[in-house]
Amino acid sequence: MNKTSSLIRSVAVAGSILLAAATAQSAYAAAPAGGAAPAARILIIDLRRAIAASKVGQSIQTQVNALKQQAQGQLNSEAEGLKRQRAEIEQQGAILAANVKAQKLKDFQTRAQAFEKKVQERGGLIQGGMLKANAQVEEALGPILQGLMQERGATVLLDRGAVLLAPNAIDVTGVVVQRLDMKMPAVKVELTALPPGLVARQQAAAQAQ
Repeated sequence: MNKTSSLIRSVAVAGSILLAAATAQSAYAAAPAGGAAPAARILIIDLRRAIAASKVGQSIQTQVNALKQQAQGQLNSEAEGLKRQRAEIEQQGAILAANVKAQKLKDFQTRAQAFEKKVQERGGLIQGGMLKANAQVEEALGPILQGLMQERGATVLLDRGAVLLAPNAIDVTGVVVQRLDMKMPAVKVELTALPPGLVARQQAAAQAQ
């Protein structure tokens, strides 16, 4: 994992240190002036909202929706063909010989399984493209967050979704959106194969259901 991705993920899970930081801050404030340590300066970002509100986040969502609609249009005719094939087998069931009906059902099941695999593969390609685009956004966000921490003299950066209480924290979500819009207004979402490890985990989860 590179430095930028590590920073992004740290923001998302850093809420667990908030109470410790708040306790330390209270202790610093109560300490005598002569021996007082500097209070922690905390920044907060709503990372989910920042990405969703950004131009690049909206661009990614628009492209993903378009890819889904395109896939649906391309697969609809095959799905309708399967429905017709199934209906024909049911309608002819009473007059077909047992061995003929069994063969037709076998052919239908083979075709249906192949179609299901095709749907899953297309969905995986779309998901892979979205993950790749999101990774590029993370790469762009890393220096932005680091720069804000340096500018504000911050010691802690937390994701709002992980925060219970931070009365003195400074919300930088809006600033992050502005800077991300300037740095990366769009990114192309391309059909991309999912990492093998992720595919294996998804298949295991599906089998466990």
